[in-house]
Amino acid sequence: MLSHDVGATSPPLLDETIGDNLARTTEAFGDREALVECATGRRWTYREFHEATRRIATALIERGTKPGDRIGIWSPNSAEWTMIQYATAQVGAILVNINPAYRVDELEYALNKASMCTVFAAPEFKSSDYVAMLGNVRGRCPALSDVIIIGWEPWQEIADTAVDSDALARVQAELKPGDPINIQYTSGTTGFPKGATLTHTNILNNGYFVGELLEYTEQDRVCIPVPFYHCFGMVMGNLACTTHGAAMVIPAPGFDPEASLKAVAAQRCTSLYGVPTMFIAELGLPDFDSFDLSTLRTGIMAGSTCPEQVMRNVIDRMHMSGVAICYGMTETSPVSTQTLPSDSLTRRVTTVGRVGPHLEVQVVDENGAQVERGTPGELCTRGYSVMLGYWDDPDKTDEAIDADGWMHTGDIGVMDDDGYLAITGRIKDMVIRGGENIYPREIEEFLYSHPDIVDAQVVGVTDEKYGEELMVWLRVKEGAEVPTPESLRAFCAGRIAHNKIPRYVQVIDEFPMTVTGKVRKVELRERGEELLGDS
Repeated sequence: MLSHDVGATSPPLLDETIGDNLARTTEAFGDREALVECATGRRWTYREFHEATRRIATALIERGTKPGDRIGIWSPNSAEWTMIQYATAQVGAILVNINPAYRVDELEYALNKASMCTVFAAPEFKSSDYVAMLGNVRGRCPALSDVIIIGWEPWQEIADTAVDSDALARVQAELKPGDPINIQYTSGTTGFPKGATLTHTNILNNGYFVGELLEYTEQDRVCIPVPFYHCFGMVMGNLACTTHGAAMVIPAPGFDPEASLKAVAAQRCTSLYGVPTMFIAELGLPDFDSFDLSTLRTGIMAGSTCPEQVMRNVIDRMHMSGVAICYGMTETSPVSTQTLPSDSLTRRVTTVGRVGPHLEVQVVDENGAQVERGTPGELCTRGYSVMLGYWDDPDKTDEAIDADGWMHTGDIGVMDDDGYLAITGRIKDMVIRGGENIYPREIEEFLYSHPDIVDAQVVGVTDEKYGEELMVWLRVKEGAEVPTPESLRAFCAGRIAHNKIPRYVQVIDEFPMTVTGKVRKVELRERGEELLGDS
């Protein structure tokens, strides 16, 4: 049997814009809570939230915003971020998510690449002075005519604008579900980031079906500590909620493990999101047992494979019996595969689930031919979720999406007989040692069984004899003895093949991460090369 699978076709795709969908949800659940911002204590019902977004949308029209205009947002998570997300959708403007960690050069590149005419920005966050950086680059960004600092007087005027229902209706009548509505810059580790261009259909449906598979209803309250800047927050979080009448709970502007658990307890959340490192941090809090997490039933873990013991703790100690593993990429809006609440623990720690509704996946060899099930190859996705393309970059688009509409993920996948997919690594992360392909994920999973290892990341470093050799970067438990190459080799001996045992061992306090919670293996590889060069 070949590695190809097609998702369910029921329920049907939502054939509407994000604005129309929010209006429909508001009509059904107007008095239910839509949004809670824990840092300020502010909260909105769906009727109040919809009204707030319509005020901003009206202000945008009055300021001359046209469908297709690019409007940037540069801010950590906040209620205003969410409102701007839905307001821009209602007027057909393309919201451009600017990474909160960007510095001046990256900001200037993003502003000019998308020709943003307006930017909404927080005044500052952590070590980033957004006002100063925007002032620095503004003169070099010819399309940028308006900078609105959230919380300052011009923002308040926008937020207080009287709703013009007729003007909004005229604009919304012209919008189509297939219109571009969002540009997300991929967190590339090399070269300039690419702007994945997504439509109403792309992200509205992806959020809806993620919520459907989690069995969301208007009774759910979702704690969202992951960044809105990325699909995880704004699609799997916000849009999964608003398509079901569920409540969006913002625990803090950035990830804070204590704030996340406080939010779950205080707001009686039923669902919690995070990448594995976030759950590890929450479980590791000294006073973890003091938080009442009994209302949790589900959630999402994504970004990387979850170690089995972490998953067991999330299910047993956090009460998240229905927690799902999701897999995807920005270019596919993002989720392509997902586990179900009914899936076994083994399925949830060894696979990323099966293909989602109205989507299609295949695993192919280097020639593009589907491989037999159980055989590794490149995972490809096709269907409603695939982006329109990279903004203003047709060559890169053609490299990613083939003539038959398949998005090539660059991930190595293996499909089993039941259609469940395991991701064994990135094609570019694969280590070729002495002519043999080695998948770092397999070694990392094994190393999680070491009693003193919290997390492990394996990379390839240059080696004269073998071409590449294995180096592992470890995070170890506080107070534990630091593993040496010799002690790690003894632990691995007889349990994994000798050629998979890392030759070099480095210990690190924190891994370099992208803003979406993925480990920057390129940086670890570079550091490893430097260390070996210095020795």
